[in-house]
Amino acid sequence: MDCVKCRGRVNSPFSCGREFCPVYTRSEAMFKSVDMIRKEEFQGTSPTVFVGQYGYPKVNVGIISSSEQNSDASLFDAPHYWAINSFTIKKVVELRSSLINSRFKSDVGSSSKNLGYAQDIAMSSKPVDVDIKLFEKPKLKISFSNITLPMGPSAFLKGVNLASNPKAPNKVEKVVSDTDLKSVQAMSSLHSAGFNENDISKILSVGVLGVKRSRRLVPTRWSITATDDTLAKLLIKRIKSYSTADYQLYHGSLYGNYYFVMFFPEVWGYELFEGYLPMSLWNKSNEIGFVADYELYTGRKGYAESTAGGYYAARLPIVEKLDSLRRQASVLVLRFITDEYSCPLGVFVCREAVRRALSSRPTNFSSKMELLNHAKKLVKSLFNYDIDSVLGQSVLLKGMKNQTKLSFFSESPEPNTY
Repeated sequence: MDCVKCRGRVNSPFSCGREFCPVYTRSEAMFKSVDMIRKEEFQGTSPTVFVGQYGYPKVNVGIISSSEQNSDASLFDAPHYWAINSFTIKKVVELRSSLINSRFKSDVGSSSKNLGYAQDIAMSSKPVDVDIKLFEKPKLKISFSNITLPMGPSAFLKGVNLASNPKAPNKVEKVVSDTDLKSVQAMSSLHSAGFNENDISKILSVGVLGVKRSRRLVPTRWSITATDDTLAKLLIKRIKSYSTADYQLYHGSLYGNYYFVMFFPEVWGYELFEGYLPMSLWNKSNEIGFVADYELYTGRKGYAESTAGGYYAARLPIVEKLDSLRRQASVLVLRFITDEYSCPLGVFVCREAVRRALSSRPTNFSSKMELLNHAKKLVKSLFNYDIDSVLGQSVLLKGMKNQTKLSFFSESPEPNTY
């Protein structure tokens, strides 16, 4: 019971060996933000909103804001910026935990004044200043998610006014005002226009995309995975018409998440193995534990239960990379989660870690065995682990022995190999 021994004392490292305590860091940030609130009301700046999933179809909609007006509030909701600018885990936790979640109940298909304000904030190109009145002071609650970003203290909303004018980009206004445009087409249009997945999932969550009669609030947890999945599937359709890639290995890491991405010159396929090293998050045993999900050329029929949102978050940058290369490939991915990842930050970590890996110079090989042998040596040198047992379980590698080649698909309008 290291936490009992430590009790949040500011030691470095802490009794558990970590450089910082995520519970202590979150609590400290929450206390600071709550202390700034007087009489259950405050003036802050909101960079985003949050739609809960519990109680669906009656859910909590939260206006997420700082406890004071902040000209740099965009930094509170900028996963890609955090990754490329090397924000530490501690810094991300501090930023997110200081935000106030001023929430109200809403049916997923209804409309209200408060929901209209939340939609304006979600669509705005920059954070919006808000005047917030609460029924009580925000309550501190420590919780973590492997899908969504960390959250600060929360309270039920009594009233809100926008103290600055939200301005939606023209492209957003266009797809939102088109009530005959399906949500998939709207998301594709936004992605093609340069909007990232964080922007798109936020807009999707507040129920302003799609055919008018079908528009609904989408819990943030669901909208993140739906966005990753939808955008990837649109790109997969396109890359299936490309010739195959070379034997290549990319690798990189972010926040203690190490990714090895292997391209094989075969038709599209994707398999992810997630390995939890001893004493890492979710694995307090002395043995490394793996879970896996995969899809072949025709895709998946169900949700990736074992690797969950990380499956879809890692797949999106892979198909983006293949599209930029104008190639398709069978892609085998190994993820190693170490004790460096001391606090879950959400699936943006998977997405950005894979992007970082794919931005590096790849190592090229002349055969499958050369690639796999190099990957084995690399993993062995980094983690002292033999991945033979993992590779032996790979559905993708087994399928390559009898894989129907690309020429078959180019001759057949409706391939049905698997």
